[in-house]
Amino acid sequence: MEKNIDSDQTPRPLSGLLNELSQSAQTCGDKVSLSFILKAFHERGFGVILFFLALPAALPIPALGINVIIALPILLLTLQQAIGRHTIWLPQKVKKRSFKTTHLLSFIEKSMPIVRFTEFLSRPRLAFLTRGIFSLLIGITGSLFAISITFPIPLTNTVPAMAICGMAIGVIMRDGIAVLAGMILGLVWIFLLSYVTFVYGIDGIILVKEIIKSALGLTP
Repeated sequence: MEKNIDSDQTPRPLSGLLNELSQSAQTCGDKVSLSFILKAFHERGFGVILFFLALPAALPIPALGINVIIALPILLLTLQQAIGRHTIWLPQKVKKRSFKTTHLLSFIEKSMPIVRFTEFLSRPRLAFLTRGIFSLLIGITGSLFAISITFPIPLTNTVPAMAICGMAIGVIMRDGIAVLAGMILGLVWIFLLSYVTFVYGIDGIILVKEIIKSALGLTP
């Protein structure tokens, strides 16, 4: 697909980008490559891929072990942001991997309710906070949050993943407020987790986990 379906001046809603991707994918035959998908989102590929990677970790599901599986690709992407890349780098072998077109279309259809909800909450504002030096800061803080997701304790990945989702939405929608909100949430979490770990050790982390469970209504 040669056409760039992104625009810095008038950013299209993510739902619009997904719809265009869906229409274009239907012309690719039975399978579509990862390279094709990345090209569709252009510079906003960072935000889109990070959002969908972090979303499962942001859900309050105590699945021990999934933390690291999710955090590693997130860390790979945020580190690229931190060094100033504007488009995602992946090994050619990975970029050539393909998916069934029907699976991609199904994923887009099922994700649309979440996407439209985020668009309802977010809109272009303070867009300068999503570019330039701020993009580097997003990458640096995102890498820090990704590392904290790897803590092998259920539910402690929820808050930093939410922070990454917030920043990703900000990048997608050119919404500086969403970026700031995600960054502040994640930094407060890192400070809290570090303080509790330093002062109370493992007992403090367990206490934080129980507080999160109680707040989310997961305590019997």
